[in-house]
Amino acid sequence: MFVFLSKILPPLIYPVGLACVFLIVALVFYQRPRLGRIAILVSFLLLWLGGNRLVAYQLAKSLEWQYLPLKEVPKVEVMVVLGGGTLAANPPRLMAEINGAGDRLIYAARLYREGKAEKLLLSGGGIEWYTPASANPAAEMADLLEMLGVPAEAMILEDRSQNTLQNAQYTRAILAQMGVRRVLLVTSAMHMPRSVRVFERQGLEVIPAPTDYTVTQIGWQTMTRPTWVNVVLNLIPNADNLSLTTRALKEIIGTTVYEWVGED
Repeated sequence: MFVFLSKILPPLIYPVGLACVFLIVALVFYQRPRLGRIAILVSFLLLWLGGNRLVAYQLAKSLEWQYLPLKEVPKVEVMVVLGGGTLAANPPRLMAEINGAGDRLIYAARLYREGKAEKLLLSGGGIEWYTPASANPAAEMADLLEMLGVPAEAMILEDRSQNTLQNAQYTRAILAQMGVRRVLLVTSAMHMPRSVRVFERQGLEVIPAPTDYTVTQIGWQTMTRPTWVNVVLNLIPNADNLSLTTRALKEIIGTTVYEWVGED
């Protein structure tokens, strides 16, 4: 039930979903012009602020810059790589492919080649009613990592988890059998704060190894310069910014819910 609600309810409070809710309110109460105008105004503000470049990048930066790349990554026995960076090999795709979060696989392969971990624990399972039946993120990661030079015998697959909490729970169970508590954790920078909290709550010692940064130092400095071009770009909403805002809100809401639910 928790997994079901975590997929169904959040879209209703993201900017697009919530704007639609207020537009429905405006339609239902069309005979009450004042209420309708307020609902339409709220819808506009949600979409404008959600699509605003400064809002989107500030939200992303507040998450991504909590954990910056380590100058020297320590060696560990196990590196945990979280799913979410692959697309299933559904026709017309000829094989599993990486998506926008696929940097985590490239970074994991690099760390392995540098000798930073003996084993890679790949954590991620499909959700039958939510993703294609053929989707198996752990297996997809294994296929792609093998193409990147990581031997199959170096990989351990955990393919039951359906969210970050279960990633941590099932990973802990596997690591307990191995007698391991200290791990490198590889995931997208925006996802890292939530992941670290959840994994540490499972009693694991986590060394964050983030990748896939959206906001760079030079990018942030450039977009916040007081030029007329930036003023215009920062005022005009667009779909990319709206998507970034939604991704950031997903992490913020997810962290809040996990803290509130308090599942171990």
